[in-house]
Amino acid sequence: MKTKKVLILGGVTEGYILAEALADQEGFHPISSLAGRTQHPRPPVGETRIGGFGGVEGLRAFLLEGAIDAVVDATHPFADTMGQHAALACDQAQVPLLRLERPAWEAKPGDRWYPVADWEQAVALLQTQGARRVLLALGARELAPFSALDDIWFLARTVTRPDPMPPFAAAELLVARGPFSLEQELDLLRGHAIDTIVCRNSGGEGAAAKLTAARELGIAVIMRERPPRPKVPVVASVESVLDWLARDA
Repeated sequence: MKTKKVLILGGVTEGYILAEALADQEGFHPISSLAGRTQHPRPPVGETRIGGFGGVEGLRAFLLEGAIDAVVDATHPFADTMGQHAALACDQAQVPLLRLERPAWEAKPGDRWYPVADWEQAVALLQTQGARRVLLALGARELAPFSALDDIWFLARTVTRPDPMPPFAAAELLVARGPFSLEQELDLLRGHAIDTIVCRNSGGEGAAAKLTAARELGIAVIMRERPPRPKVPVVASVESVLDWLARDA
């Protein structure tokens, strides 16, 4: 039986789970690709490569030269550039592509969510809402647009330390990696008297506790909506990927 080489474009927990599952199955050779933006990333099971491909042409060449049989796009919901490149490169190389994407969060009764399309809208909304103490639950590279708001105090929680830290007039940096429990999030929001949270609609259970805590405390949430992705087959679970690989790829 021919061993199928599966390129996993990683970035979320499900990509790690998929690599482990494929490594345990006979007939599959997983190759996980990480963008390299996180310092000291946890290596997935199996073969791993770190760094970009060099755009669509670079990815297409990698697929052809490496005789890749299938690609699973398990990048973060907001990694839209990589998603576009994958769709174009796979189409050109005639390699099957599947998107593994966790469902987006949906507002529940009691939530005070304000959807925005970009951070400029979020900045404007903070001003019109009269926010005073804000939790920025964002990536280290996404803080800069908010640093111009000198009449708001920010708690910036990031997984990695910003380099450099944007010039906030009043801010505290908290470098911490989740998941966080509901009790931890409630303590954080209460302890810092947060009145607004700014975050992305990443989905998943690991980062959802802050939304439950905001609901319980009546805190507003400015939620950046996911960017559009290419029209490719999409599944929400690793099990569905395994079924697709066994059947279609």
